[in-house]
Amino acid sequence: MTARLHLLAHCASSATRAARFPDDEALEAPAARALEALSGRLRSYHRVLTAPARAARETAAALGFDAAVEAALRDCDYGRWRGLAIADVAASEPNGFAAWLSDPAAAPHGGESLAALMERAGGWLAEWLVVDGATLAVTHAAVVRAAIVSALGAASSAFWRIDVAPLSLARLSGRDGRWNLVALGALEALS
Repeated sequence: MTARLHLLAHCASSATRAARFPDDEALEAPAARALEALSGRLRSYHRVLTAPARAARETAAALGFDAAVEAALRDCDYGRWRGLAIADVAASEPNGFAAWLSDPAAAPHGGESLAALMERAGGWLAEWLVVDGATLAVTHAAVVRAAIVSALGAASSAFWRIDVAPLSLARLSGRDGRWNLVALGALEALS
């Protein structure tokens, strides 16, 4: 039995473009229209899941999928930084921001640490190792990064070394109790 899991980072939202910590924004209109051009062109999946956030749900819908909401795919909880510009946080809380970037266990914003996010993603991946067939999970760039780190058994410091742009697709293949990263790239290139 081989589990196939494709993790798709949702399309750009206003927070993505403005370099802000997300706060459940809608997709940008031009990005949503571009997604519609891909609708029906993607492979078929046994199941499609989505994070609860609006951008993830709208991405799945614009691609023509009727996706089930999966709470474990939710974005990192950025606490009091939610909705704030990254540059503003770096300027107003330089020590906390630096700690967040350098220490995966740090949560100076009062939310979820990156280490906790990676643990959550790893636990979810373990559950899906025994699910046969192809699954698409529309989620957040941070969750895709966390899942890749976990799947590869990499050190948590690898989190910041994986670039995941909007509409990046990570293809994982699981068998014999482990995941392998098959591909990571733009949705259009990998579909």
